[in-house]
Amino acid sequence: MTKELTDDKAILRARDVWGAAALMIASAFLLWKTFDIPLWGGNRAGISSADWYNSAAIVPLGIFGAMFVLSCIMLGVALRAGGGPTAFKAVGIGWNRHKAIRFSCLAIILTSYIAGLVPRVDFILASGLLIIALIYGFYGGEVRRISLASVAVFLPGAYAFIRYLPQSEWGALDDDWVTLAIWVLLTGWVIAVGRGDKVLRAVPWIVILAPVILVTAMAFGFRQNVPNRGG
Repeated sequence: MTKELTDDKAILRARDVWGAAALMIASAFLLWKTFDIPLWGGNRAGISSADWYNSAAIVPLGIFGAMFVLSCIMLGVALRAGGGPTAFKAVGIGWNRHKAIRFSCLAIILTSYIAGLVPRVDFILASGLLIIALIYGFYGGEVRRISLASVAVFLPGAYAFIRYLPQSEWGALDDDWVTLAIWVLLTGWVIAVGRGDKVLRAVPWIVILAPVILVTAMAFGFRQNVPNRGG
């Protein structure tokens, strides 16, 4: 029994190694791209700032910097726990269909949000849809929910990306309406299926208040440039 438990822990630590490595690479890439935003004044990619504390780079640098530090800590803990040798064995890599679906759906959601929605769609609409999709999709871990959530974010993200690829066309409004329609439909579905669940009943309030608070804090607290805030 003890050996079996030890083996299970070694496999978990091995997968932590791969997870930390993936998170480290992703956060390093996002940090690199964030430095395209002017930090010490100037204008780049349509974003201007006069002082470093007014720069739009402050918030993403803090978020992605924290992700990078946490991934380094996670990698160190996993290696010290003995996950290194097991990570390069077949059992350490492992294959679990349910986990693969979860990871793939999360990748679809984040890619659609970052590449499709954020540059083109109103920030409150895009963030509200993202939040409700993540909460509904990953609460409880059901594959059907996760798949539905990924489709709900992918459809408006793909529509906005394909229809308005050039930056000169990012000011269009019909992709906002598509995002709003899917947001309302998904919210209605969550309300319908979550009548007996306290968490799901709170989702509609969360998806409205969270983006509004974030936009207010960025615009009036940190005096940040807010992505595509059209109201």
